[in-house]
Amino acid sequence: MLHAVSSAVLAVTRHLSVREVLQVIVRSARRLLDARYAALGVPDDDGAFAEFVAEGISDEQWKAIGPTPRQHGMLGALLREGRPVRLPDIREDPRYGWWPKAHPVLTDFLGVPITDGDTVLGIIFLSNKRTPGGFDEADEDLLTLFAAHAAIALTNARLYERGRELTVIEERTRMARELHDAVSQKLFSLRLTARAAAALARTEPDRAAEAIERVERMAGEALTELRAVIVELRPPELDRYGLVESLREQAALLDRLHPSTVVFAAEGEPPGDLPPEVEVAVLRVAQEALHNAVRHAGAGRIGVRLTRAATTLALEVTDDGAGFDSDDMNGTAARGLGLPSMGDRAQAVGGRLSVSSTPGRGTTVRLEVPA
Repeated sequence: MLHAVSSAVLAVTRHLSVREVLQVIVRSARRLLDARYAALGVPDDDGAFAEFVAEGISDEQWKAIGPTPRQHGMLGALLREGRPVRLPDIREDPRYGWWPKAHPVLTDFLGVPITDGDTVLGIIFLSNKRTPGGFDEADEDLLTLFAAHAAIALTNARLYERGRELTVIEERTRMARELHDAVSQKLFSLRLTARAAAALARTEPDRAAEAIERVERMAGEALTELRAVIVELRPPELDRYGLVESLREQAALLDRLHPSTVVFAAEGEPPGDLPPEVEVAVLRVAQEALHNAVRHAGAGRIGVRLTRAATTLALEVTDDGAGFDSDDMNGTAARGLGLPSMGDRAQAVGGRLSVSSTPGRGTTVRLEVPA
């Protein structure tokens, strides 16, 4: 058991995104104490939870349950009292409030606050122990020990994210300077040359033609430099949520805004140690593939799956839409769907993009990158 705790703690400390840390904490606690359900909430200042993650509940169940809980009932009691709670049946405790209609029925219960000194950072709780007899004192001691390590990991993750935010600000300032130096000056010159060409058009057409050629050349140079700067820009959601949650949020947003059903699934350990350029490539390819499926394919169902293996991270975006002839990857359809640009992104980070599609039978875009 001590070895299992040690392995779980190491798994937590490998991840630097707050959301990923929370997910690993919940997953490890559920496995260690053999519980059917596990959840962890980080409170906000408005009576709800800024973060709430759970294990043992499917995406479909989450949709049926509805919004994340408020700080009421037993969850509020754990936050206020700041001490462990172990119950044979939570429904018989006077602090029990209610669950939404679609919520799983919870019976035996073990909840522990995650604290930093006198500050409650969050609460972690388990329910419905698989082995008979419910949770015992040894389980409570084990979860309390694990919560102490989780507090350290959570604090470190928050400090790391704040450091990354400062880095993002510095990077954006640098980008702004580059945009000014590399592009704005060239656009100013382009404007002056265009004016000169207009003035010469009637009296000296040959010189006007030369000026127009210079305008075309400078416009191309400005566009090239602008693209180079934009490619370096990192989507802010990656720094705020990490890759997995950014993909999850993207899928959830499209699911709300479009008639298509869009679902997301992640398998394996969360990819918390990828190079920034790889994270950007994966997110951008996913966004492009999702855009195609929603806007062009007429898909009824779209699936996004991220799988982490030993040395590879794989992204798959699959739809049941109109499809196209994937044998003609250089044709008009492929260019219109942005497939060449997705392939360029994959190649730039040492990855590989494959597309399989058949007219009337949907499309699968698969990206594999080193992990």
